[in-house]
Amino acid sequence: MSTVTVAEPAKTRPLGTHDRAFYSGMAILMALTVVGGFGSTYYFRAFTGAATFSGITTLTPLLHVHGALYTAWVVLFIVQTALVAQHKVALHRRLGIAGMALAAAMIVVGYQTAIAAAQRGSAPPGIPPLAFLAVPLFDMVLFGGFVAAAYVMRKKKEAHKRLMLLAYISIIVAAVARIPGVLPLGPLGFFGLGFVFIALGATYDRWSRGRIHPAYVWGGAIFVASVPVRLALSGTQAWNAFASFLTR
Repeated sequence: MSTVTVAEPAKTRPLGTHDRAFYSGMAILMALTVVGGFGSTYYFRAFTGAATFSGITTLTPLLHVHGALYTAWVVLFIVQTALVAQHKVALHRRLGIAGMALAAAMIVVGYQTAIAAAQRGSAPPGIPPLAFLAVPLFDMVLFGGFVAAAYVMRKKKEAHKRLMLLAYISIIVAAVARIPGVLPLGPLGFFGLGFVFIALGATYDRWSRGRIHPAYVWGGAIFVASVPVRLALSGTQAWNAFASFLTR
């Protein structure tokens, strides 16, 4: 009499099993990047006495407001990912409303800070202030666009969390550029290092789901394409006239 052995089906890992660990890790990694970039010139300035990359030695009230708002975003992002990891989704959603208000304030203050910097001639060495103004203004456009898209798609969690991460990445390049040794690489260098965060998200998607989510494909493409666009635009006479108008 023969016996038939039935093989047990292979156990598959549910999609998103490691999402909480990944996004919490990204939140911490990006926070460390912000501290690494702005540590000497802002967070620990009382101990270092360091000037900003443009030579500013006295921080204005506007810069302090700017720093407070953007620091609040860093903290909020860590809190929000932690709440999701702890399955406290209801509180996460309520804080999300505050996050939208914070993002709106960041855009307004970010614009004002960029204009004020151009007015006083602040820019990385070798770059005209009016030309450099294209970099932070595009940052505000991308940040606002990603946050708005994330809000519209807040009920589609797969797209929402990736769009929020892209919004964060769109403004973290300012911190990346200030990490010691990065600024001399120029815009292509520090933007390229900023793209590493997108690559991490796309790589995790590929590993955990077998494909890259469209939010990374389209959002990442827009972000990457914005770099040569803003660099090319910043050197034109039309941009110089527009920037001169904004800073008058």
